[in-house]
Amino acid sequence: MKAQKEAKHLPGVTPATKKDHTVYYRSSITFRGKHISLGSFADAQQAHMAYQEASAILADPDASIEKYHSSSPLSFEKRVCLINYRDNGIYIAHPIYIRPKMFYYYLSPDEILKFDVDDLFYYSSHKIMKRGGHLFVSDYGAQISISGRYGIKRYAIEGRDYRFKNGDPLDFRYSNIEILNRYHGVRRQDKNNHISYRALIHIKGNYLIGTYQTEVEAAVAYNKAVDLLRQKGIQKNYAVNFIDSVSPSEYAKIYKQVKISKRIMDYTP
Repeated sequence: MKAQKEAKHLPGVTPATKKDHTVYYRSSITFRGKHISLGSFADAQQAHMAYQEASAILADPDASIEKYHSSSPLSFEKRVCLINYRDNGIYIAHPIYIRPKMFYYYLSPDEILKFDVDDLFYYSSHKIMKRGGHLFVSDYGAQISISGRYGIKRYAIEGRDYRFKNGDPLDFRYSNIEILNRYHGVRRQDKNNHISYRALIHIKGNYLIGTYQTEVEAAVAYNKAVDLLRQKGIQKNYAVNFIDSVSPSEYAKIYKQVKISKRIMDYTP
């Protein structure tokens, strides 16, 4: 009881009680008319120290994200939120710092994702998480891959299927991502400054379907190979390419004309 009474006299600290009657302390601050929660603490003094640090950050334009120390009572994420609010006048609950035409999303002090400002609304309401090297957000109970939002397929390989133009795999600005192979079973190849597309399919090992002048032809050839193998009784769960860049009649024309390797045409299960 004494600790709770003392806490009531500490600026920014409010005692609270859990369902099991355990006492804890909430820390908060009001800045530019906005009430901001700084976190919950087991100790009243820690909660007060978080309040003091938040006050100092908001009052000092030289207090930067980079000056964070692991011994700080204020979480790194909250530090980013406060500095962004101080500098840009927009409070975002996730560790985002807005810059001209783009923003940073801080996974940690050393891991900084970069996005176009067009994506700010989405990521200001979706927390980015990392597990096993994969970045994702939770959306309506499902895990949505960050890479998938930018056309990078789940099993795509960097350097073969896509690349980051500036070499930074944390830079998800649209201008920095180049999709090299957007369709299942299609591989772009560049030999002697001539670009062509190989279509392959896995049966018991990879089978070459053919080499084609355009990405769409290769994607249609892959679909045609899937159809042929299914007719032969192959029950593998092949993903089929959805090609929205051509009309149904154009697709049918390509499908009819595109040639499939004899090895697949004659394949016997």
